[in-house]
Amino acid sequence: MTRIWNNTKTAMLLGGLMALFLLVGSLYGQQGIIIALIFGLVMNFGAWFYSDKIAIASMRGQEVDEHSGGELYRIVDELRRRAGLPMPRVFICPHEAPNAFATGRDPKHAAVAVTQGALKLLDHNELEGVIGHELSHVKNRDTLTSTVAATIAGVLAFIAQWGFFLGMGRGRGSNPLVAIVVVILAAVGAVLIKAAISRSREFVADADGARIAGSPQGLVSALRKLDAYSQRIPLNQPNPAQNNLFIVEPFAGSAVTKLFASHPPTEQRIEALLHG
Repeated sequence: MTRIWNNTKTAMLLGGLMALFLLVGSLYGQQGIIIALIFGLVMNFGAWFYSDKIAIASMRGQEVDEHSGGELYRIVDELRRRAGLPMPRVFICPHEAPNAFATGRDPKHAAVAVTQGALKLLDHNELEGVIGHELSHVKNRDTLTSTVAATIAGVLAFIAQWGFFLGMGRGRGSNPLVAIVVVILAAVGAVLIKAAISRSREFVADADGARIAGSPQGLVSALRKLDAYSQRIPLNQPNPAQNNLFIVEPFAGSAVTKLFASHPPTEQRIEALLHG
């Protein structure tokens, strides 16, 4: 049932983001809509097949195996067996900010990545909780939607940014100010849609991840540590639209920042794990 509901929300997300993409294209008339449609389809095709490579490359992930991966690789292998999943590729990212994410278009093409900071910070049980959470994203097929949404939201934000400088919609009969506002709203709308769906999926991934790990205690302890350290050690990654991929929000900040947060508050996640 959870997977069916997730698939429904996936369709809603992709449909909503494509509609926003076409809205941006409509600023240029019929030709703009056609270009936006073609570009959107090409981008979705690229995200489908290459989203995992893009996400991992942006984090400078280095693949490890059973010999070089040590405890991390062994934990992933053990928990993926419990979850009934094929072995994902395992990556370590050279970042001191503690975090982790999963990506890939389906369980057969999945990857799990953990930063060096997380490996230093977390003990065995906490790392099991984190990996269980990421494998649940893989099992529930959240990873494709997350990476596609991040790609589209990132592009729309880029278009909105350029709208300020290029004065989009300066053709005959158009209002450049209105055009810029529409583009910005499109980008904001993309982020809000992505955030709303990502937030609900985090609760599901937490619950399923705790079951895979065998107990919620490791994940609860890991979330407390990761949330505290994420506010002190910034994660250097080039695309904030990818924030929804990580187990905790990489950028903590003001109330305005929290409006666009791709994760629910950590306290709420912990409460759901302990009493849900």
